[in-house]
Amino acid sequence: MPTPDDHSAAQARAAIAAALGQIGFTLPGSITIRRTRCGKPRCACTADPPALHGPYIQWTRTVNGKTVTRLLTPAQYEAYAAWFANARRLRALAAELEALSLTEMARAEGWAKITPGTPAPPRTRPVRGAPAPSAARTRTTPNHLKRREISPLNPGSAHQNPAKYAGQQGFVGGPLQVRA
Repeated sequence: MPTPDDHSAAQARAAIAAALGQIGFTLPGSITIRRTRCGKPRCACTADPPALHGPYIQWTRTVNGKTVTRLLTPAQYEAYAAWFANARRLRALAAELEALSLTEMARAEGWAKITPGTPAPPRTRPVRGAPAPSAARTRTTPNHLKRREISPLNPGSAHQNPAKYAGQQGFVGGPLQVRA
């Protein structure tokens, strides 16, 4: 038997679906209407108050990862303005449906609403590669923090054994001084 929440969620989803069915053609991107100055000293656009040039209607969108801009005439803009509005409405309805879906999933799974500052719900599965909770952990020192012993069998690098590199060009230092 559906709970009251199921019924209201189903009604909200049906309302979104009905609104999606009413949307016609859509055009992606954004519209910018600009008026500009040309910069010529005797032009009316430099007067006070200015009579700017335009309107210039720019349609900007992304095609294959590149920004494409096209100028539209006022007649074209009037003809396709509803399509741009439909695209905005489509994005809003998709966001509304996603939010409703997230709410319903959280309710169905019994998860608390996750908001900034609240702890995340407990994991339903263990983390991959994590040791079992009963396994005892031993601390080991990482190799880069371990102290290296210098011995005649392991002379190390040039700064640890300068005599080894004394004959090479660019060596700064002198021969190893052995004190008796």
